[in-house]
Amino acid sequence: MKIKILKDGPYLIEGSIPLYREIMVKYKMLIPERWEKVEKFETKESYALCRCGLSKNKPFCDGSHKKGFNGEETAEDKPFNEIAKKFEGKNFDLLDAKPLCASARFCIKKEGVWEAIKKEENEIEEIKQMVFNCPSGRLVLIDKNGNPVEPNFEKEISILEDNLTGVSSAIWVKGGIPIESSKGFIYEIRNRVTLCRCGKSSNKPFCDGTHLKIKFQDEKYFSGGDKKWII
Repeated sequence: MKIKILKDGPYLIEGSIPLYREIMVKYKMLIPERWEKVEKFETKESYALCRCGLSKNKPFCDGSHKKGFNGEETAEDKPFNEIAKKFEGKNFDLLDAKPLCASARFCIKKEGVWEAIKKEENEIEEIKQMVFNCPSGRLVLIDKNGNPVEPNFEKEISILEDNLTGVSSAIWVKGGIPIESSKGFIYEIRNRVTLCRCGKSSNKPFCDGTHLKIKFQDEKYFSGGDKKWII
């Protein structure tokens, strides 16, 4: 199983990796509580996912990148621990790598995960929920021995819809699937990462939340298509 980034082209998915669509279940206002799978796509052993944001067959590539998409990978190839800031708690600490933020907003529930980790007390399960639902892996819990506390994900990919704002979100890669750069190296293998699918991230291939700023939409679901995704 592997994801290969093609130069100025799509993500080539190899190894029969399952593909789903997930939407947000609302907690309050525009803040989500959890993700919910609403669709499983039919895929072959290998398939290509759109990276430029222009495909008319989203989430799959239809060749629209050939119109002049600049897919240069601009993300620094640095380990997570080198860019993460530590927030200390009583029994657990929180690592926060802000450049990886995909603007999913689970972390701002109630007082926010940064304040919650300081108090911890009886809130650890809620803290875990906020952290584990962070699709980009910007937030990671570690125990006092420095060991990551992570959800047990199967190797799969989810197309995310930020249905609370009416915007299409990132591509969620779960379970430690290797991602090969178009330059030939393998990015740090992680349990949770998000890849850009609007084509406008400043941290390619990873999502940086730009889809919210540009109001990126999968036309099939947000422009006169299937409105059931909008909650």
